[in-house]
Amino acid sequence: MIEIDGSYGEGGGQILRTTVALSVITGKPVRIYNIRANRPNPGLRPQHLHGILALKELSNARVKGAKVGSTVLEFISGKAEPKHVRVPIKTAGSITLVLQALLPAIAFVGGSFEITGGTDVPWSPPIDYLKNVTLFALERMGLRTELEIKRRGHYPKGGGLVVGRVEPWEKKKLLIALEWKEVYHFAGISHATNLPLHVAERQARSAEERLRGLYNVPVEIEREVSRSLGPGSGIVVWAETDSLRLAGDALGKRGKPAEVVGREAADELLEQLKPGKAVDRFLGDQLIPFLAFAGGKIGVSEITKHLVTNVWVVEQFLGKTFEIRGKIGRPGFVEVLRVETENS
Repeated sequence: MIEIDGSYGEGGGQILRTTVALSVITGKPVRIYNIRANRPNPGLRPQHLHGILALKELSNARVKGAKVGSTVLEFISGKAEPKHVRVPIKTAGSITLVLQALLPAIAFVGGSFEITGGTDVPWSPPIDYLKNVTLFALERMGLRTELEIKRRGHYPKGGGLVVGRVEPWEKKKLLIALEWKEVYHFAGISHATNLPLHVAERQARSAEERLRGLYNVPVEIEREVSRSLGPGSGIVVWAETDSLRLAGDALGKRGKPAEVVGREAADELLEQLKPGKAVDRFLGDQLIPFLAFAGGKIGVSEITKHLVTNVWVVEQFLGKTFEIRGKIGRPGFVEVLRVETENS
């Protein structure tokens, strides 16, 4: 049984998500201890628990310690099968963080999912980022995924609904994404839920004003209004380059002008573009579990603690797999030294 120290490196829920996904992919049983030990609320939170339960269902696993607050978890995977996985998070727990656990594993068998919870909540990627940036990169690696946002969910009520389907990842494609040379256009989605249209409009207009003219390319940000259990707003903007997409995002909150929200997202995107690397700081760590099986080399706008931690987790299962060139907090490169196959 592989032993994983959940307090290593970044020490958050990402260790848990990657560990359990790799357990399903490789069939190797794991024990994770010190789960989120250095966080204000240590142990499993609802979105972590739901990610584990989704992978348990997918792989017919035996699990010990799967409860909110638990700091030790044992996961013994069975045989993963194509399934329709339902994940009913009754809080605003992040849907995208559940998908970070589910996607690497379900990719190897295929299947579909239906997840309720938070689509646009603090401290996690917005669902529009995952759909338009993460899945765009994974498609380049040969993974075909459909994802539909049926309903948005904001903190604290949640109530979002996301459904999707993943085709079995049969033809894995090497990803070489080092540096971008040209920006073709800027795009994005500005949304307002249970709020007037002018909120989405002002967020979008502010971002457009910030981006327009900088690279002499078109800027087109979609405006969206919808209804759900509670109010909220947000915006994701991305640059379409000759390599991958890089993005920035921001969430609205009471008392925060919509113009500030739009400007924050645009400024974050521009910050990711500055180093000239093809992969932004948020996408870098998300790609690590997939790169281990597809191979390739990426240039990241910033080597984050999340990325280094995710590499460490993968290598507990597969041995030395990656080479990182660069320091935490600075631009750099990540190269796959050898490609693994599932159940190796």
